[in-house]
Amino acid sequence: MLQKFVKTSIAALVLLDATQNVVAEEAVSDARETFALHGQFTYVEQETSIFNAPYAGANSLTPRRGKETTDITIYWGGHLWLGGEIWINPEIDQGFGLNNTVGVAGFPSGEAYKVGKNRPYLRLPRVFFRQTLNLTGERETIQADANQLGGDRSVNRWVFTLGKLGVADIFDVNQYAHDPRGDFLNWAAIDAGTFDYAADAWGYTVGAAAEWYQGNYTSRFGVFDLSTVPNSEHLDPGFHEFQIVAEVEKRHTLFDHPGKLMVTAFDSRGRMGLLNLATQTAAQTRQPVDITAVRQYRTRLGVNLNLEQQLFIDLGFFARMGKAAGNVETYEFTDIDRSLAVGLSLKGSSWNREHDTVGLAGLVNNISADRQSFFNAGGLGVLVGDGQLPHSGAEKILETFYSAQLFAHAHLSFDYQWVQHPAYNRDRGPASIFAMRLHAQF
Repeated sequence: MLQKFVKTSIAALVLLDATQNVVAEEAVSDARETFALHGQFTYVEQETSIFNAPYAGANSLTPRRGKETTDITIYWGGHLWLGGEIWINPEIDQGFGLNNTVGVAGFPSGEAYKVGKNRPYLRLPRVFFRQTLNLTGERETIQADANQLGGDRSVNRWVFTLGKLGVADIFDVNQYAHDPRGDFLNWAAIDAGTFDYAADAWGYTVGAAAEWYQGNYTSRFGVFDLSTVPNSEHLDPGFHEFQIVAEVEKRHTLFDHPGKLMVTAFDSRGRMGLLNLATQTAAQTRQPVDITAVRQYRTRLGVNLNLEQQLFIDLGFFARMGKAAGNVETYEFTDIDRSLAVGLSLKGSSWNREHDTVGLAGLVNNISADRQSFFNAGGLGVLVGDGQLPHSGAEKILETFYSAQLFAHAHLSFDYQWVQHPAYNRDRGPASIFAMRLHAQF
């Protein structure tokens, strides 16, 4: 399937070139860096407050607990040929999320994976190839950054990406809420909570994506490996279980301030269980609910909207809203069927701290009646499962942070999150979660 996808995309591009003569004359030269080396270090420590917790299950958040995570990443990139580049990102990780990254559907740290270790360990989260094919029209400058060679490119272009990477590297991007190393920490703020994107337990996958930039519009399409079973450390190679992602982006100007609106849809196809069938089977057999016993090859669909809008030069607004199928088990990301996130991001220029940022976001996550019944019967999701759920309610989260520049390329942040009904449980919480984050990059 992957080979067919790549061949079809290239064939379509060749046809477009032949019929419209769109390849720009200036695109013959490729003004790009030939080599780049960047790096980053991030340390996050989080603590939970005392909160009401009359009972607990395998996936419950614990009061008065603390955890930390550390990661160091190298971004090595090189120019191959006209428009071609390769990137390799070795990374050293250490630490755990709160309760080993369970207990809240909108998990409070995007720096925490679903696996962890006390000692540092080496991984290779990204190894990918990118091909940019410039079309006619205006050129724009590219700033050198992690996984991006500096230089220039056409505003109108095709971009093909192939290899191991994160789906969220390409899809559902928002400049105000998408980077847990620099802005918000909560999973449902940095990505749509309903975006059950293909990934292993660390958040990465293997696949291919094509992007077409034309004027104020961008269309994206990708095919990616799912993991072998939901929330696994191992991917299912060969696209036997896979996900299709499609996205349309419209850029605009509102009162002389830039913004964009995106619609992202996904279709996951793999061995997943129906929640109501698992609950009914458990009731009939009087056995513990077991989602693995009812897994068959089926589909899970979802769609979300993503808005970013500059309100003033230093003030930005973002919003995300999503819906995913509520009768099928979550495959990779988190247990959310409906989500809403809105927030503001303000630079510190008005108090002479132009490199500081303060953020405020409100999140509302919810689940279907089938998922509520499944959890109440003792079922476990990717992150949620208190052993019972007799009194279900929307999970509401308020997050605020202040990121202060210590010196060039280094920031210290303080983050606070208030979580009402963690894991949709009205019998638990509200919980306060405090965090400190130190981030440096070059």
